[in-house]
Amino acid sequence: MSVNQIPAEVASVHLIAACGTAMGALACLLKEMGLLVTGSDRNVYPPMSTYLADKGVMVAEGFDAANVAYGPDLVVVGNAVKKDNPEVLKAFEMGLAYCSMPQAVNHFLVGSRQAILVTGTHGKTTTAAMIAWLLHYAGYSPGFMIGGVLNNFGGNFQMGDGACVVLEADEYDTAFFDKQPKFMHYDPAIAVLTSVEFDHADIFRDLAHVQGVFEDFLAAMAGDSRLIAYDDDVRIDELLNGKTIAIERYGSQYGSDWRAAGISVDGPGLGFDLLHAGRFVVRFITRFAGIHNLHNALAAIAVAHGLAIPFDVIMQGLKRFEGVRRRQEVRGVKNGITVIDDFAHHPTAVRETIAALRPFYPEGRMIAVFEPRTNTSMRKVFQDVYPSAFDAADLVCIRKPPLLSKIPAGDQFSSEQLVADLCNRGKTAHYFRDTDAIIDFLVQTAAPGDVLLVMSNGGFDNIHDRLLEAL
Repeated sequence: MSVNQIPAEVASVHLIAACGTAMGALACLLKEMGLLVTGSDRNVYPPMSTYLADKGVMVAEGFDAANVAYGPDLVVVGNAVKKDNPEVLKAFEMGLAYCSMPQAVNHFLVGSRQAILVTGTHGKTTTAAMIAWLLHYAGYSPGFMIGGVLNNFGGNFQMGDGACVVLEADEYDTAFFDKQPKFMHYDPAIAVLTSVEFDHADIFRDLAHVQGVFEDFLAAMAGDSRLIAYDDDVRIDELLNGKTIAIERYGSQYGSDWRAAGISVDGPGLGFDLLHAGRFVVRFITRFAGIHNLHNALAAIAVAHGLAIPFDVIMQGLKRFEGVRRRQEVRGVKNGITVIDDFAHHPTAVRETIAALRPFYPEGRMIAVFEPRTNTSMRKVFQDVYPSAFDAADLVCIRKPPLLSKIPAGDQFSSEQLVADLCNRGKTAHYFRDTDAIIDFLVQTAAPGDVLLVMSNGGFDNIHDRLLEAL
């Protein structure tokens, strides 16, 4: 029988479902440590497949018992892997040691170092990226693993040799053999809580269920740890009742520890006055757009200040923060038409992303192109919420969910109904059965000055490059 623990000595590791963002980063991290690393996944395709190959990690296409037959010292099982996976069955038959991804990250990356966790429904990737960059800029040499490619580093992980490790830590369950949230595997010295909304409808029953796992996370935090929490979320207010850990609030509420005032659109980004404990500290000029990103920056500033990084270093670091790939990323401009890629999929993220970019492109139309692809967005739980999320767009293109057959018929989201609801709100909106039809439509419709904001958590059939080629 295999054992769910990490051996004292590990020279070889196999990762089942190695092409996810976090699993791919872990594979590269282990390779950098000098271990023999193998992997496997279904639908192995660029950019992750080529990225792993460039790092010397070869990934087998598909799952096959032969992939683990060589007897690795450790098998890391991705959270989407099922217990009847042939590689899992073979590992069990051979008695191989196995663990989950967060167990491996905690063992190999965190170890005895201070963990800085960024949690919450929204903003985890950007906030964690800002923190990691500020620590790096200040010379702290942090380790980090984040769910997006940091443009300042050209990757989403770093071992580092400093005292801190920055992690994007989510509430999704860990593995088929461990249904607790991933973030429960870490013992944070500092944690950030950005927001609490209903998401991951495939594992959570309702909002109360989501709040319950965050309650468990906060209750498990050590008494000498510190929590940086957003100040304009009633669900967070409820979670903080009775907590005795050190808590700092950030956002826009009067009396919060960290807040912004005098906000202005300043060139390619935002300017704001930083107030700490009600007193002006310094005026920041940033390169990012959107109030949500300003709030992400406040959380990062609070973390950096708590680690004794001077405000002038924080300010210069934020000026040099180059963002995260697939977060408001300009993929190109062709014939005066800008194509932007964003990871937004939750209704709140869709609304905030459109609103963030609107002031920076005042001359042309904001054309929102949306693919419902997540386990939540393909369900009807947000059917009545999505229409208002597109209010700031001038034209909306909605694709049929590409993986709708995964969802029970009675629970399926309807892109046609969303388009009808948008039209009833006075928006110009169109439904498309596939990506080719969207590209054909946009090539005929888009005009110089327009922005094509493409939102999906997936590759969207490489729509960005195909649009730029076709325009």
